[in-house]
Amino acid sequence: MSRIQCERCLRPQAHCLCPLIPSLDSRTRVLVLQHPSEVRHALNTAKLAVLGLRNSELRVGEAFEDLAALIEVPGYRSALLFPGDQAQPLAAYAVDRDPRPWLLVVPDGTWRKASKLLHMNPLLAALPRVTLAQVLPSRYRLRKAPADGALSTLEAVVQALNVLEAPQCFDALLKPFEALIEGQIEAMGRETYERNHQR
Repeated sequence: MSRIQCERCLRPQAHCLCPLIPSLDSRTRVLVLQHPSEVRHALNTAKLAVLGLRNSELRVGEAFEDLAALIEVPGYRSALLFPGDQAQPLAAYAVDRDPRPWLLVVPDGTWRKASKLLHMNPLLAALPRVTLAQVLPSRYRLRKAPADGALSTLEAVVQALNVLEAPQCFDALLKPFEALIEGQIEAMGRETYERNHQR
């Protein structure tokens, strides 16, 4: 027998995160392209990011036929939020010479799956890349990061918005994420968590 799920946050109703999810306005538009393997993931942080941001959209797939329309939005300049040799560090709008806000395209999946999204969508791979000049440590305490500076999708979005739209702060988006992680730790038991996940 399956547990009843909240249709909005996709969590079991007894663990619904909706009361913790804010509804924030942002000048920046966020487009998350989610690999299908992430949709039912217990820690679907991309979903939390999009639920908490009014100016955002989540699309699920591997190849996106309508990608041109999604990334060419009048009044915005589009970029891929993804590290790479050519990636330019994001700077606050207050010091930016270009008056247009960013449309940040964020691939969601493991590094391998995110790279596959780029490979299957040449328009995506052709976008200019932006990255975080300084990466704050991840709060994702349940799995070891594949590399230093690796963040969950939600954390990457929050840190990018905090840089771009300073002094506005988007940390409220992290509240359901923190609750989700605490719930997972409680479910596995503190002793098990400390034995397997503490460094």
